[in-house]
Amino acid sequence: MSDAGEFIDAALQQESSWSRADELQSRLGKEPGGSGLRVYGASVGAVRGTIRNAGRRYPGLSRDEITALSSELWALPVFERRLAAVVLLQTNVLLLTNSDLTRLEGFIREARVRDLVDPLAVDVVGPLVNGLDVLSRVRADSVLDRWVREPDAWLRRAALLSPLLALRAGAGDWDRFVRHAVSVLDGTSGRFTSEADADALTDGAVVREAVSRVLAEMAKKRPELQFTSARG
Repeated sequence: MSDAGEFIDAALQQESSWSRADELQSRLGKEPGGSGLRVYGASVGAVRGTIRNAGRRYPGLSRDEITALSSELWALPVFERRLAAVVLLQTNVLLLTNSDLTRLEGFIREARVRDLVDPLAVDVVGPLVNGLDVLSRVRADSVLDRWVREPDAWLRRAALLSPLLALRAGAGDWDRFVRHAVSVLDGTSGRFTSEADADALTDGAVVREAVSRVLAEMAKKRPELQFTSARG
């Protein structure tokens, strides 16, 4: 393990709490990818603080070093390590390029829990794509178009959530989101996610919940945006 990886792992273990670990293990165990995850019991704030401290201790890491460290942290099935990888990428998202979508796709396929997939989609994939030049953006958009058509419901969820930050900010491509959402809903029962569906987290619920989240936020922040599914 690299010096930075060892520093982050040790810091996360020092922030552990048995009670927090029990609560987190119970919650994550209800999701498809959660049963195989170990937990230290560190809080989200502690994870973020650890990454800030690592940035001060190891300044000036290159893109290759950042992405390699993210993969190193992700390699062990420990929730806090994987969340640290997400926060690391979020913190350094301006260094990422469209070629990093392959790595992110692998993370999303393996994660299968909302606490990892959603921040990867909203805070990493979305800003990464929005920061690209025109040619690179076209290539990245084609990747997200493929994700929407994937059998993997968590990739579809990530593609749907990825424009959320831009849409919140008054930008983003609303028409494109609608096209993606309609194509996803056409492949499910078409109804939005109920609380019972969300608990069960069937493939259909995984993607419908993502559509519902975006629509709920836009109803508050940009009520002028209209959504009409193909099912009427």
